[in-house]
Amino acid sequence: MAQDQPPRELPARILPVPGTVSPQMQTIIGMPLRTGWNTPPTTPEGWRKLAEAGAAATRQSLPGLRDRLKVDVEPAEMGAVKVFRVTPREVRPENRNRLLIHIHGGCYVLNPGEAGLPEAILMAGIGGFNVISVDYRMPPEAYFPAALDDVIAVWKAALREHNAKNMAVFGSSAGGALTLEMVLKAKALGLPLPAAIAPGTPMSDATGVGDSFQTNAMVDNVLVAVDGFCHAATVFYANGHDLKDPLISPVYGDVRGFPPTILTSGTRDLLLSNTVRMHRALRNAGVEASLQVFEAQAHAYYNRDDTAPETREVFGEIAGFFDKHLAR
Repeated sequence: MAQDQPPRELPARILPVPGTVSPQMQTIIGMPLRTGWNTPPTTPEGWRKLAEAGAAATRQSLPGLRDRLKVDVEPAEMGAVKVFRVTPREVRPENRNRLLIHIHGGCYVLNPGEAGLPEAILMAGIGGFNVISVDYRMPPEAYFPAALDDVIAVWKAALREHNAKNMAVFGSSAGGALTLEMVLKAKALGLPLPAAIAPGTPMSDATGVGDSFQTNAMVDNVLVAVDGFCHAATVFYANGHDLKDPLISPVYGDVRGFPPTILTSGTRDLLLSNTVRMHRALRNAGVEASLQVFEAQAHAYYNRDDTAPETREVFGEIAGFFDKHLAR
C-alpha cells in the first residue's frame, strides 16, 4: 500500500456472469472457487499427491482434445530433458521450417507429464505449428532453478537443429514466467534469442505486488487470492531463494533486447497486473510488445475449453504474431 494513503473501502457486492462472452466462457466464469485454493499442501508428499490428482483428471481429456484439434503427440527427449513432440496432422505451409517451444503452467509444481499438454495441443492445432512441449523437472524431485535449466537445455538442443529466427517460445502462468526467464538466461549466456515469445498471464512478480492481486481477489476463481495455493507452490519451488530474483520474478530483470512479445490476460485475472506491468517494462525498454486483455476471463481461461470462440481468438492472435515475426 502506498504510504500515507488510506485504502478504499468497498461495499459488499455480487458479480453477475456477464452476457458479453460466449456461453462456454459463461460456464467457466460461473464455476465455484477452485477447491483447496486456501489449503495448500504443507509437505513434499502432499504437493506430489496434489499434482498427481490433477494430472489424472487432465489426462482423461487429452484423447478427445487431440482428436478435435487433429494433433498427434509423441514423447521424446531433447538435451537430456523429457519433451513431447506435438504435431498437427496438417502443418501450414508457411510453418514447415518453424518450431515453437512450449513451457506449461501449473505454479511450478502442477501438470507433470502429459498433463502439461493442453496449451501445446491448442497452439499446434489452431496455429498449424510443430510444437515441442518441455516436461521440465518440478518439486519435490527438483527445485529452482531446475525448471529453467531444463528449458535452457531444450533451447540449446533446438538451436542445433533450427535457426533461432524460425523459433518462438510460449507458455502460460508459470510457463509464461519461465518463457521470460528463459530469455533473461539466454541473454546472460550469450545464446541466440527466439524470434518472438508469447507469455500468457505470466507469474512475472512472485512477491505478490500488483493492483489486481487486490481488485480481482475472490473474483478469479482459479488462483482466487494472492495468499492462495499458487503463492505457496512458488515458495515451495523457490526453496528459500529470493522471490524477487528476476529468474523467479522476471519483471525485475533487464529486458532490453528482448524479442517481440505478445502477452495475454483477462479482466478478472488475478495476474492482470503482473501481465500489464510486464508489458510496460518491455515497452519502456524499447521492445515491441503487444498486450491482449479478454473480457471477463480469469487466469488462463483460454486454455480451458477448445470449443469456446475466445480460445480460437487467443491462439489465432498469437499465431498471427508469430507469423509476422518468424522467418520462413
